[in-house]
Amino acid sequence: MYVPKHFEQNDAQTLHELMTGSPLGILITNGSSGLDANHIPFELNPSQGQFGHLHAHVARNNPVWEDIKTGDEVLVVFRKAHAYISPSWYPSKHELHKQVPTWNYVVAHAYGRVVIHDDERYVRGMVARLTRTHEATQSTPWKMTDSPKEFIDTILKAIVGVEIEITKLQGKSKLSQNKEVRDIRNASVALKVLGEVEIGEAMSDIADGKERTFKASEV
Repeated sequence: MYVPKHFEQNDAQTLHELMTGSPLGILITNGSSGLDANHIPFELNPSQGQFGHLHAHVARNNPVWEDIKTGDEVLVVFRKAHAYISPSWYPSKHELHKQVPTWNYVVAHAYGRVVIHDDERYVRGMVARLTRTHEATQSTPWKMTDSPKEFIDTILKAIVGVEIEITKLQGKSKLSQNKEVRDIRNASVALKVLGEVEIGEAMSDIADGKERTFKASEV
């Protein structure tokens, strides 16, 4: 991924938070059948290894788990907020007419080695953890025991586990850091008006940070 210095995000904790907050990743593989991409919800265990391990499952009918093998290198892409940025939102554009449209976004790339788990115990534990995590916000959380054991057993036999040991984390937060504070702040306001609150707030934080740095340099 091309990452200019001013858009770099290398803090592992920040990237882990992005991955857990936006867990639907794109698993990119290059197996015996060539390039493939699958959209999969992942569970991150940050305490495993240097950068953490990702855990997920795929349908047994999905050829990806047979197309790749344990030890193969893979890439998982996680994307948080993103939005189109109009040059008309920049006050400097109306003075100098030297701005162009762009697209802002926040992403994390997790590179790693895959392990295939065709193993009922692994799959059962991983599905139970995913369920607890994502059902936690429900008034009456669904549990695997809510369904007949025979039904759950059949479902688990129809999926295969995928574990990824993360060997490299790369992040990019493209939030107009290379613009003037007034341009960032005005674009942030425009985004919030349009309902793009998450990325609007992130850009507002960038503007605040640049202002603090500027004031500190004057002291």
